[in-house]
Amino acid sequence: MRHLPALVEDGIRTAVKHLRILSADRLLSEAEWRRAYVILGFMSNAYIWGGDAPEEVLPPQITVPFLEVSKHLQIPPVLTYAAANLWNFTCTGEDFSDLSQLDTIHTFTGTESESWFLLVSVAMEAKAGGIIPRMMGALEAVKRRDYEVIVTALEELKTCIDGVSALLERMYEKCDPMTFYYDIRPFLAGSKNMESAGLPRGVFYDEGDGKGEWRQLLGGSNGQSSLIQFFDIVLGVEHVTTGNKTGSKGERSYHDVVRDYMPGPHSRFLTHVSRMGSIRELALLPAATEEQLRLRHAFTCATEALSRFRDKHIQIVARYIILPSRQANKGGRYNLASSSSEKSQHELTGTGGTTLVPFLKQSRDETRATGEIKDEVHDG
Repeated sequence: MRHLPALVEDGIRTAVKHLRILSADRLLSEAEWRRAYVILGFMSNAYIWGGDAPEEVLPPQITVPFLEVSKHLQIPPVLTYAAANLWNFTCTGEDFSDLSQLDTIHTFTGTESESWFLLVSVAMEAKAGGIIPRMMGALEAVKRRDYEVIVTALEELKTCIDGVSALLERMYEKCDPMTFYYDIRPFLAGSKNMESAGLPRGVFYDEGDGKGEWRQLLGGSNGQSSLIQFFDIVLGVEHVTTGNKTGSKGERSYHDVVRDYMPGPHSRFLTHVSRMGSIRELALLPAATEEQLRLRHAFTCATEALSRFRDKHIQIVARYIILPSRQANKGGRYNLASSSSEKSQHELTGTGGTTLVPFLKQSRDETRATGEIKDEVHDG
């Protein structure tokens, strides 16, 4: 792992095949299990994508411990957002939202652009973590119609989301678009919906002795952030987008599917919050009093902040994916970036396997529509 960037360029597959199959028996603390997951996630994606053509078979040296570790952490055996971002950083101080104090543990390329790309998400998560108990309190306050608590929480949520958006905009500071698109992004891809990138059947997880199975798993993406889904849930934003053009009625939305790619406790927490209802249910009631109007206004402002955040995400995608995709590949391995650049911008594929631009725009529009509530005062 210390030499991963060099091995990715020349020899990662040979190096992995010389490893012995390790057992997870000595892993004790959750930190150790997560560390193993990060290492195996990076090694698996480096092995699959670190060549002139993608590798369809993941060897037992990675597969056997990866399956064991993933089962313990209740998360799929692939490089998820948790592996690349949440569990892959160090901090020289105590403020995880301060980018100057953060550093990555592992990257594929060893570049500043890759570290910065991963760490911006870490800072965003840390910036907003404190709002979670406040919004849980607001959901409880919905039951007892405590408007003061709810309005205050919504105002804090808006400020919080604006702060997260400001951090997202800092991506431009130290992450070069061409480096991201052609050198970094390909390694974040999964094996689902990756036919055009060279994995028509996904990846075969070889457990040795004739055992194993083909798996098609999504790649790591910010869509797997539990935080952003938390914002959606408390505000009552409903997503119906499947993320691809083959969606059929009754199919799970992409936002629902990616919960399977979150750490087990995170996914269960979101399920718990979903059962509590949302603030929108109260905001939709006829506004008969001044406090109800204040609630609607605060609610609308919060949803608008989340919509602006998604607008900024689309702008990031335009700069880091759409524009580079129109420029010629610098050469090298055939991968997600190569295959995406051969399509129109409306068919660009995200690392999570979605049809990127339409998916992001519809998610934004669904967020915007949630806050569109008419302010009308009805005489009692």
